[in-house]
Amino acid sequence: MPVPDDQQLSEIASRLHHEDPHFARALADGRPRRPREYRHHRAWLLLTAALAALSTGLFLPHGLLIAAGLVLAGIAGELFDPHRHERGRRCPGSEI
Repeated sequence: MPVPDDQQLSEIASRLHHEDPHFARALADGRPRRPREYRHHRAWLLLTAALAALSTGLFLPHGLLIAAGLVLAGIAGELFDPHRHERGRRCPGSEI
């Protein structure tokens, strides 16, 4: 027996509200905002800190600051990926 459209829409709305309540509330108010996957405030802040550490490490030849800047830049790059939570495991061989 097919599910009525209203029930499917209410299930979708409840799932959306569960995944990103701020987006669902803004959508209901008529002022939509970017979904959580496309908000990069923390990533930009971390990238700024990474570039500051990297440039300071290059200016004052200090290997630890250079390494820290490169690691932070890598973490910031990972935060810019909107589908990072959907990928699952990183080790494909550990499924045994």
